[in-house]
Amino acid sequence: MPTPTLPAKTLETFANPAAHRDYRIHMEIPEFTCLCPKTGQPDFATLLLDYVPDQRCVELKSLKLYIWSFRDEGHFHEDVANRIVDDLVRALDPRFLRLTAKFYVRGGIFTNVVAEERKKGWKPQPAVELSDFAAQANSRG
Repeated sequence: MPTPTLPAKTLETFANPAAHRDYRIHMEIPEFTCLCPKTGQPDFATLLLDYVPDQRCVELKSLKLYIWSFRDEGHFHEDVANRIVDDLVRALDPRFLRLTAKFYVRGGIFTNVVAEERKKGWKPQPAVELSDFAAQANSRG
């Protein structure tokens, strides 16, 4: 019989396979839950995680178990979003990290918390917008 998987606060990492380049990792976590610290009722959120790794990337199963670990804990929205950012920054030391926590309605109010961390001195490369090029610009017409 397999051993059951349990929530955990440990974030495992692995070596960035392309540390020589800036690239963005985007994750959508639609099943985040924690408890309201006042009422004990569940709060639900979709977390959008974007980061530019430096030397380390987060391992997905450990991230899933880490996110799950908040399910039975009471947190204000602002606290839990910033705590997740702090823990990810400690584990990854990324060039850039942004967490957008989009909480579902509570008391008639939707709450979005956006927390960022940027490595000192890091500046993103200018974006290349491919949509700025005319469609089939290299064709003869």
